[in-house]
Amino acid sequence: MRTLLVTGPGGSGRTTVAAATALQAAREGARTQLITADDVAELPGVTVTRLAPAEAFRDDLLALQDRARSALDLLGAARLDADELTPLPGSDELALLRALRDSAAGPHDLVVVDLPPAPRAVAVLALPGQLRRYLRRLLPAERQAARALRPVLGRLAGAAMPAEWLYETAARWESELAATQAVIEADTTLVRLVAEPTQAADRILRTTGTGLALHGLRTEALIANRIWPEGSADPWLADAAAHQRKTAAAWQSAYEIPHLGRDPLPAELDVPPPGPSAPRAPWPVEDRLADDGVLVWRIPLPGAVREELTLIRRGDEMVIGAGPFRRVVPLPSAPRRCTVAGAGLVDGELRVRFAPDPDLWPRTP
Repeated sequence: MRTLLVTGPGGSGRTTVAAATALQAAREGARTQLITADDVAELPGVTVTRLAPAEAFRDDLLALQDRARSALDLLGAARLDADELTPLPGSDELALLRALRDSAAGPHDLVVVDLPPAPRAVAVLALPGQLRRYLRRLLPAERQAARALRPVLGRLAGAAMPAEWLYETAARWESELAATQAVIEADTTLVRLVAEPTQAADRILRTTGTGLALHGLRTEALIANRIWPEGSADPWLADAAAHQRKTAAAWQSAYEIPHLGRDPLPAELDVPPPGPSAPRAPWPVEDRLADDGVLVWRIPLPGAVREELTLIRRGDEMVIGAGPFRRVVPLPSAPRRCTVAGAGLVDGELRVRFAPDPDLWPRTP
């Protein structure tokens, strides 16, 4: 199964392009699913999954309330009824991630996902990994081995220990988040960007591209949507078309879709078929010990701005910040035995230099 994630600046037509991409793939014989939060009409040959965040939020909260029955009764809490529950901020994103996870078990060859607007879509895709990290810190797996001792430990500490349902819930969340993260980080998952060629969209795409690269996500295609025709006698339209052409020219290999003068139907858009998948390229560690006495960790961050980059080492991990995005990544094995000797941004690539730590580095005879 392949997964194509579609996003772009708000109002760029990403939902229509996502639907048109799914329709084109179905016409070519692929068993296709479209996941969207918008009210998309039925597409021939496409399984359309419309997100229902309100229902999912209500079911999850009621289930959690039922599992925490004893604790709530102890506190004298009043139960919430299903008809009084309304979705909270973030329920849309969680519903999307759940649908993305469930798609892995489906019979489809291609799953097209209509993501939220960029760059917020990057934060949504990073959420499963971040939540898994929080769970590991708050409820470490090694502590679950002492479940049988919790009543004794509670009496010794004079305080209540976490209930069994808490660890069971954490384990279930860990499993579900891991499955979602596996789909997002699979070699068969690619991102398609959609934008009108304007200066504002160009800035958003640069930021989004940096965030996608930071989280190891690859862009499959860039769709320049709603291109005004050239040669108009109207000065305003002629000037708008000229500005669009200038911006689109800077988007190398962008696929252009002409403006129809109205909102198009998916069947009217000529979109390219999804491109082929390829194994992800790891962030390489370059050995320069013989020449410069350092190892260099090369991290591609196209569009990154030097002043917006931050690096913090925490043990065997590195916290990398790029503009509004941040990611905690484990260090490769060799740099773990080194100290950070500096970093620089060269041609859209963050290069972190490591010098061997004499106390940890193997001594040569």
